[in-house]
Amino acid sequence: MKFFITLLALCFSTPLTAQTVVATQAIRSQTLITADHVQLVDGDTVGAFSALALVVGLEARVNIYPGRPILLGDLGRPAILERNQLVVMVFHRGGLSITSEGRVLDRAGVGERVRVMNLSSKSIVYGLVSASGMVEVGL
Repeated sequence: MKFFITLLALCFSTPLTAQTVVATQAIRSQTLITADHVQLVDGDTVGAFSALALVVGLEARVNIYPGRPILLGDLGRPAILERNQLVVMVFHRGGLSITSEGRVLDRAGVGERVRVMNLSSKSIVYGLVSASGMVEVGL
């Protein structure tokens, strides 16, 4: 019992501090984040990054102002597909494989979900961006 009380005293005697990643300078949308763009500050901001390693190499999806916390939705993987770019859409099911041409409606990076307009039918579908730049639909 004495050990338990000592352990509790140690846990509550040291304040737990959280850190938040903030911008050190203005970061424009579509900028790749480097270590020079960000720093850690004491404090906990809900929905913000808490480690520099998690943000370096990502792309800003919105403008970020100096001193502001970088929120999870502010960054994404670097885009390999640009809006209005023509892409090959691929549908795989069992042994069946269907390809069609489409137009990307949003910027997107590898592994991200993107809207694509099928140029044949003019219908809008969602798919995942592959490393080769094709969009896999029907997943």
